Amino acid sequence: MNYFEILYDTFKPFLDGEKKPLNTLEVGNIWLYAGMGQNTLRLEEVWVNTIQDNELKEKVNNVFLVHKEIVNELNEFLLKESVSLPKPSAPKPIDDYHAIPEGAKSTDQEIANLLSYNLLVAMTHGMRILTESIRADIGFMLSKFLLKHLSVAIPLKQLMVERNWIQEAPPYINNAK
Repeated sequence: MNYFEILYDTFKPFLDGEKKPLNTLEVGNIWLYAGMGQNTLRLEEVWVNTIQDNELKEKVNNVFLVHKEIVNELNEFLLKESVSLPKPSAPKPIDDYHAIPEGAKSTDQEIANLLSYNLLVAMTHGMRILTESIRADIGFMLSKFLLKHLSVAIPLKQLMVERNWIQEAPPYINNAK
């Protein structure tokens, strides 16, 4: 089952025809999402420099590639709609983590939890854009992004459980009977 095809088939009847101009809410939300994505790419580049666990490094690289695709698609969309792009910061060079002092780098557990949180923020903000947008092409685009985020968030969470890195709340026990 190809979920992107199902998604496309769902939105297809609404994608044809003349598109209304973007409204101010759509522009602001998409512009912010693109800017957040660009900054997230820089953070993930820094993390790649400090990760020691090879499986986590692979997961971060997968997330980085997904975020890069999303940011590129958002930038293309904004330019097509004649919206100026958020100003990106310069890419970070890939280096050896041994060259970074211990106190200046995050642990693998910290990176995994921050990445998980960033994915949560991206999905939450993406869902907000999806529900607030009027145009079907925006809904389709954000739905694709949510599926892409899920495709990397679930394997990351599995790794975090395996490594005992996940931040877990204590069990709730209701003693009031």
